[in-house]
Amino acid sequence: MTTPVTSTTNAANTVAAAGNSAMQQLSGNFQTFLTLLTTQLRNQDPLSPMDSNQFTQQLVQYSQVEQQINTNDNLKTLINQGAAQTGAYGVSYLGKAVTIANGNAPLANGQAIWAYNLDAKAAQTQLTVTDAKGNVVYSTTGETASGSHVLKWNGVNNGGTQLADGTYKLTVTAKAADGSTVNSKVTTTGVVSEVDMTSGAPVLMVGPMSVNLADVAGVLDISNINTNANTNTSTTNTGTVN
Repeated sequence: MTTPVTSTTNAANTVAAAGNSAMQQLSGNFQTFLTLLTTQLRNQDPLSPMDSNQFTQQLVQYSQVEQQINTNDNLKTLINQGAAQTGAYGVSYLGKAVTIANGNAPLANGQAIWAYNLDAKAAQTQLTVTDAKGNVVYSTTGETASGSHVLKWNGVNNGGTQLADGTYKLTVTAKAADGSTVNSKVTTTGVVSEVDMTSGAPVLMVGPMSVNLADVAGVLDISNINTNANTNTSTTNTGTVN
């Protein structure tokens, strides 16, 4: 699985281990306190019994420790229920088309597609594709008109090599005639084929790409998806896309 999933898994395991350790320590303190209290009662001097105020204070402390243990158990139950609900929520994405707004897109079978939107007319637009390690693998000029555009990439780098399927990121750098930056937004759309629950939090799989729920910008009806449906959307093709 991808690095983000592995990192999340390790973090979840660390938190769980810390929680178990704290619970064991609290339970140990509870048992120690109970042993001391019963030993004190058993060995007190009948002619000079324990002061009632002191005994009451100890009982209050005993009750507080017991309540804290019960609170921790209840919190653990709520956390488990929340995780189950989150898992069910993630499963609801199966078979749905999602819009992803972090710039990433899956390259699968020699095809990756991004949509990018320019807020205003640009004098020049540069499109840069990087791999999962941040290395630039492809660059080309983009459209300059304001509005929505599409980049279809066939997975061939600038050296003419066909790259392996995986996750790639598009960065758009657009400049106006006066040199100012033209704001842009990059999205991609894909169908969720799997929900990975190994990390404890659901991670959506869109082709070979893993997507965190926080990166999902929208959910679409598959029957309404048509990349070229909008007549105002221009398409930049790079190579042959099957």
